[in-house]
Amino acid sequence: MHMDLSMKKLTMKQNNQITKEQQQRFIEKLYQLLNNGYSTIEALEALKWDRPFVKPADHIIHELKHGASIDKAMDKAGFDSSITTFLFFVRANNDLEGSLAQCSNMFKQRIRHTKKFQQIIRYPLFLIFIFTILLFFIKTTILPSFVDMFQSNPKSYSTVKLSILSVDLLITCTLFVVLTCLVFLVLWKYVQPKLPIEEQIRILERIPVYRQYLKVQTSYFFATHFRSLLKSGIPFKDIIYHMANQKRLPLIAHYSSIMMNELSKGIHLSYILSNFSFLENHLTTIFHKNSDAEILEKDLALYSEFKLEEIEQQITKLITLIQPILFLAIGLFVIFIYVTLMWPMFQLIKTI
Repeated sequence: MHMDLSMKKLTMKQNNQITKEQQQRFIEKLYQLLNNGYSTIEALEALKWDRPFVKPADHIIHELKHGASIDKAMDKAGFDSSITTFLFFVRANNDLEGSLAQCSNMFKQRIRHTKKFQQIIRYPLFLIFIFTILLFFIKTTILPSFVDMFQSNPKSYSTVKLSILSVDLLITCTLFVVLTCLVFLVLWKYVQPKLPIEEQIRILERIPVYRQYLKVQTSYFFATHFRSLLKSGIPFKDIIYHMANQKRLPLIAHYSSIMMNELSKGIHLSYILSNFSFLENHLTTIFHKNSDAEILEKDLALYSEFKLEEIEQQITKLITLIQPILFLAIGLFVIFIYVTLMWPMFQLIKTI
């Protein structure tokens, strides 16, 4: 019975899935229709004129009519968690248009980076795959034949044995690194939700490059969602309450819970923010200098734009670095294979 229910849920999830590009088009078109005066249901009905949107639009309409919030409806329709995270805060601020606009920009950027990464990494990975096969062929076929060939020449024979040892060492080290990374990623995926958030933060703080990216990303999400709630006229304490009670951004939920406790003790928000390792100091400055909600909302909007641009620059820089690094690795790989094959021959020539 339990298996039947699990299979049913899995089948429903698979049937509801739509591509990332279709999801981006869907939220962009939905925003445009809402901006032109359509109600949410009317906009979703209009989206059904586009064939790929019939099933998701029907599913969302069904969920909304049965009392679901927009984020839950889109989650059940198979939309990405990054989209439903933005739409969660519509429950509090009732600003579906604004949330869709921000979500569309963020998701479009994500799709663009994913495509660029796939294009850049495709050819180098193909070459690495070919050279890996070549290396195994050299190890299992060519070098053993060299051993038989050079047995009568001690110097060349020792060089061949050294080459075999070098190839074995390279293969072993490569497999160890790859398997270690895979095991870490799999373990982190399953262990992370079970770890206390404080322990997760301590681990994330030790990852050199990712911790800086996560700091910018967390600051962006905090500023964006705080600003969207502030814009709707919600008081500071209620904003932090809403952010603490959402589960889609655990780091922000944890920080917001601490803020609630500290604010109840009379501690200023800017001082509390300065103690969080994954929030930038610029946020502390913004909250320290602004007591007027309207000015704070404008500053947070501007800050969010800057952070979104910074995230794009960081990802673009990382992606553009990946290809040269991979080609350098391939070049070293080629040199290694060449030396492995030719060095015994050079040793043999010297003895002639």
